[in-house]
Amino acid sequence: MTADTLDATEIHARRKASKPKTLGWGNPVVYFVALLFVAVMISPVLYIVVGGFRTNSQITTDPAGWPHPWVGRNYLDVLTNGVFWRSFLNSSIAALVTTAGVVALGLMVSFVLARYSFRGRGALYTLFAAGLMFPMAVAITPLFILIRTMHLMNNLVGIILPGIAFALPVTVIILVPFLRAIPYEIQEAAEIDGCSRLGFFFRMVVPLSVPGVITVGILAFIGSWNNYMLPLYVLNNQSSQTLPLSVQTFASGPYSADTAKILAFTSLAMLPALGFFSLFERRIVGGLTGAVKG
Repeated sequence: MTADTLDATEIHARRKASKPKTLGWGNPVVYFVALLFVAVMISPVLYIVVGGFRTNSQITTDPAGWPHPWVGRNYLDVLTNGVFWRSFLNSSIAALVTTAGVVALGLMVSFVLARYSFRGRGALYTLFAAGLMFPMAVAITPLFILIRTMHLMNNLVGIILPGIAFALPVTVIILVPFLRAIPYEIQEAAEIDGCSRLGFFFRMVVPLSVPGVITVGILAFIGSWNNYMLPLYVLNNQSSQTLPLSVQTFASGPYSADTAKILAFTSLAMLPALGFFSLFERRIVGGLTGAVKG
């Protein structure tokens, strides 16, 4: 009887020890600082979105107040405006094509750098890493001259090609660890079964690198959607402008005195990228975590 009691006590102690320990709440100061940063980040976005539901008189009387009453006509006017939808289409085309080019080229380059040894591989990888420290603002003047020489002014191709080039460094840096972590035994087994290098790439590498591909695709899409400097130099024609440029044109055009409508236009212009990022936020974190582990 005593042995049974001891055994039961030991089993209970082992079960208690095996249970994961719950983390405490931690220091309240940390939560306060975190909430402070969140408030600083969200406040401008919230002010723009809510400001679109106000009238100009409300904004003039009480700039920081809530709409009273709420007015939805500003958003309806923007949504029925052909300029918004034309710019939305241009931004969508530029972002989707840029994302496709970045994913395709970045995956092929990363596959070669991660899976094959050749002279200059380290230097080439270093070159892509150095591209992270080379912002577009530094190259905007020679890039503008090059685009003008190629007769790509007022053409979406003029912002798609540079967008792909400037997004490739971060794409390669993220994807190389993913592809390097694929066991070489899988590649050897595929070669024994008669699978070519291209067959191994499309049948094994692409499916196994989906988390990293999603991460770089989201980053490329958001970067292209929010790109302002390059379209400012290249897209001078209103019919070819993207949404960031259309916001400026809308604010300096016939609606320059209509602050509420400008806020509504700005809200609708940034919501697609904001919503896209919010939906796939976990994918981005998971992809970056996988890259660090690899």
